[in-house]
Amino acid sequence: MAPLICTCCRHNDAFYFRAYSGECLCKKCFAQSIEAKVRTTITRCHMLQFDDHLAVAVSGGKDSLALLYILAKLHKFRPKTTLTAVTVDEGIKGYRDEALDIAVVNCKKLGIPHHIVSFKELYGFSLDEIIEQANQRGQTKLTACAYCGVLRRRAINAGARAVKADKVATAHTLDDEAQTVLMNILRGDIARLAKEKPVSDKVHPMFVQKIKPFCEILEKESALYAYIKNIAFQDTPCPYASQALRNDVRGMLNRMEEKHTGTKFTVFRAMEKLRPAIEETIHKDAFKVCVECGEPSALNLCKACELLQQLR
Repeated sequence: MAPLICTCCRHNDAFYFRAYSGECLCKKCFAQSIEAKVRTTITRCHMLQFDDHLAVAVSGGKDSLALLYILAKLHKFRPKTTLTAVTVDEGIKGYRDEALDIAVVNCKKLGIPHHIVSFKELYGFSLDEIIEQANQRGQTKLTACAYCGVLRRRAINAGARAVKADKVATAHTLDDEAQTVLMNILRGDIARLAKEKPVSDKVHPMFVQKIKPFCEILEKESALYAYIKNIAFQDTPCPYASQALRNDVRGMLNRMEEKHTGTKFTVFRAMEKLRPAIEETIHKDAFKVCVECGEPSALNLCKACELLQQLR
């Protein structure tokens, strides 16, 4: 049987079948399609201004490094837009050390400045110490991911602010976005349904605006792009990941996608259509300053400080 020909260039042998579009793509056309989709998303959602200083949240995994490489490539066409990589060191022994080394090597290769934010320096605890402390005190209702989610978001914002970035780009893929929609529905968190979007709202001067250029890129295609471009990344999963609700939702969505191609796109686009109506029904918090850390918060004590006080 003769190999399939790329439906884009009509010249090279295809190596990947994109089920949701029916395309057969060669390596070159596949990589170009990912880069083009990111450019389109940035333009359509008005993610960048011509002179933005953009912080890129780089964990050392496939998605964040693929995003960093694509943004570095786009930088050639947007010379006024400057990039700085920001990595959060949560303090997960035997896992984060490897990721940090990989992030450092890739940033040097691309000539991009690199800033590291440490849980230990920022909060006085590493994530391993937080979980150990919580277990000793019998505070087992929250998973490691629940602690990490709150503290990591704060750390990324602190890192972006430290490098004086106008915006911070995260490598949330289409899978992440669809999972988040379903997780918020399962938790009944309607307010967060409205808040999670490709470009975050400007709600406080101390919050650096977040953008998600990968929000319409499938996770498996992000991984495939990294392999094609020979990007070195950490492929070891986080040791705490199995505890998360997201893990269960991911499995469910992947099974649905396999049976009903395009399910993830459908969930994401349905949420995009519903969001304006949801925003009209929810109360928008007036942000004030946390009495403990001075960061913006909807309450007198922010969630990060609330968690840390319980540990102390």
